[in-house]
Amino acid sequence: MSLKTTEAKLYYALYDFFEAEGFRLLMDKKQFRKNTPAGFTNIIFSVSEYEKENDAWIEVHIGCRNDQVEQIAQQFLNANLVDFRSDVNTIIISTGKYNDVNYFRYKIQNDEDLTDACESIKEFMQLSGFGFLASITHVGDIDRILNLMPQKSSKYLYNQVHRCFKGAVAAKLNNSPQFDRLIEIYRSYLAKFGNDVERANYDRLIAYLQYYGNN
Repeated sequence: MSLKTTEAKLYYALYDFFEAEGFRLLMDKKQFRKNTPAGFTNIIFSVSEYEKENDAWIEVHIGCRNDQVEQIAQQFLNANLVDFRSDVNTIIISTGKYNDVNYFRYKIQNDEDLTDACESIKEFMQLSGFGFLASITHVGDIDRILNLMPQKSSKYLYNQVHRCFKGAVAAKLNNSPQFDRLIEIYRSYLAKFGNDVERANYDRLIAYLQYYGNN
């Protein structure tokens, strides 16, 4: 199957399953998305070419967007183009990494493989995925996930520099008593792994947050 055919069959096979849970297909964004009062939760599919012609890999990511966190954080992050900022996830993790199996993907060579992959995706969502998505719809959830172990890399974001920014914002919005401590932990991380622009933007963010009133 071509990549386009694989994608089309994948979305068709999963459409009813996700629709029943309140998710709508956004084919141009390669995801099923469900709006929440704080933003959205989503399941994102990446279909890429396998070694042999007409074979494919499918990778699945789940996550959420918290509008309040992103509206602040994106003002100080230069990596995301303005046109795409409204689609940026606050938390995103592959189903493989969620299960502590890095680089896990489904190999699709025929219709039977695709059917098996869809059944596996459905099973994951029913056992773990939907529950996880339901647990990350509030800013307090974002604070908990990003800031529980601030000295360690978070598996819930690929870009650890962005984690510093979003973690600080979530802590402030959640009135975390750890806010001042987190500021210094993330500043130390950026001193080692960030560049001059990122460090300057982080300082600007913190200056903003220290005078920010969450009404």
